[in-house]
Amino acid sequence: MVELPEVGTRVSLRYRLPAGSVPPMSDVVGHLREVGPTLLVETKSGDVVTVATAHVVSIRPLSAAPVRNRDIRNLEHAAALGWPGVEHEWINGWLLRFGHGVTRRANSAVPLLPTPGEHLDAIADWYAARGAQALLAVPDRLFRLPSHRPTDGENVVMARQLADGDVSASVSSTPRPDDAWLRLHPRQVPVDVLTAVVDGVVAFGTLEDAAVGRVAVTVAPDGTRWAGLSSVHVAEDARRRGLARTLCEGLLGWAFEHGATRAYVQVLADNAPATQLYLSLGFGEHHRSRYVSLG
Repeated sequence: MVELPEVGTRVSLRYRLPAGSVPPMSDVVGHLREVGPTLLVETKSGDVVTVATAHVVSIRPLSAAPVRNRDIRNLEHAAALGWPGVEHEWINGWLLRFGHGVTRRANSAVPLLPTPGEHLDAIADWYAARGAQALLAVPDRLFRLPSHRPTDGENVVMARQLADGDVSASVSSTPRPDDAWLRLHPRQVPVDVLTAVVDGVVAFGTLEDAAVGRVAVTVAPDGTRWAGLSSVHVAEDARRRGLARTLCEGLLGWAFEHGATRAYVQVLADNAPATQLYLSLGFGEHHRSRYVSLG
């Protein structure tokens, strides 16, 4: 039997076609999204090819496909609009966000234009005027950091295509977090920070009064409508029942119905359980980002 790589691996796969087919075999290159009696392989164009495991002739792991700088910039732009804080401003190619000092994502500056300026003093002054410490969110290759500045909070940014069929009817969603959602979520994030979005829509999902999450749909400069999952949490006594997976599938289905064609999630690099969850949902690593304090 052919040994199968882990879900999320980019592979080159050869498989047998039905008897009588000409040619008798075919090939596909893409990311392995599901393993079992059938394999799901997502190609670069976003198509998903289904192959019976018994028909696999060979499968070879490949190195990750290179991600272009503009692809990182487009995803990060959509993500920043999906978590903009309660106040934001552009300064020299950076989008500065302030959200009452709650969460690093809503209180950091991210470089989003092709040539962000190195005017870090102006960024520091903007945050100082709001009584906050200046924090940069620096994605791979979008800004060259000074070598003496330490980084923190490394995030793995994962992405996938969206297709019909992700909807879960058991997940209820609302445009604002209700009292049950806020009670279940462990972080005390102000509602105005949670609901903030720029030129997009946001929804809050609840499942079995035990799992909650947020999804925001925003548009990147290249026109792609991205769905960003965040704030996913399952009550401790309800874990290992598949609730997080069902919740995320429901939120992605909602996003697809609202025009999203791709999805992303930002996971702390040391959060192995969350990484495995999103790999099983068809996400793969797109790039990484880190925080840098200007203090």
